[in-house]
Amino acid sequence: MPMDFLMKIEKAEFPLKVDSFDDINNVLVLKAAGLVDAEMLTPQPGDAGGRPEAAIVIRITPVGRVALERKKDCGPPSAGH
Repeated sequence: MPMDFLMKIEKAEFPLKVDSFDDINNVLVLKAAGLVDAEMLTPQPGDAGGRPEAAIVIRITPVGRVALERKKDCGPPSAGH
């Protein structure tokens, strides 16, 4: 999930390059939501698919930092509630 990925990279050193399919998808979603600034590395012209082959996360945006704080404040769901 994108928010889990955002929490995972919260303390990372930026720029951060990711190249797994799932991580690239997470970066795409987070970038579209304005939670990270990132650049997508596209395949060479003529390569099939046209999907990014990697993503470089430049930073977590201020909006992304607020989202992380909100996620922490909510905490894990309580059993029976």
